[in-house]
Amino acid sequence: MAKEISLATVKKHNKADDLWIVIENKVYDVTKFRLEHPGGEDSLVDVAGRDGTKEFIDVGHSLEAREIMKKFYIGDLAAADIKKNSPIRKP
Repeated sequence: MAKEISLATVKKHNKADDLWIVIENKVYDVTKFRLEHPGGEDSLVDVAGRDGTKEFIDVGHSLEAREIMKKFYIGDLAAADIKKNSPIRKP
């Protein structure tokens, strides 16, 4: 079972050198990826410590991008925070 991480915890990791984001209710530590991100470091820093699902979907990330993300996955957003969070994309 995946580790549950609260939104309050994610919010503490909101700087370039400590950068967590939520995408579709999954939490990623992208600190080490920020300088390699094809969209630039700023696009990750802009969503640091919060839900970046809308931005992620708006850009239209590829399946390859989703594969890369798996390396940075650290847990699921806590169930108690999901309803307060941005809705995920529906297929």
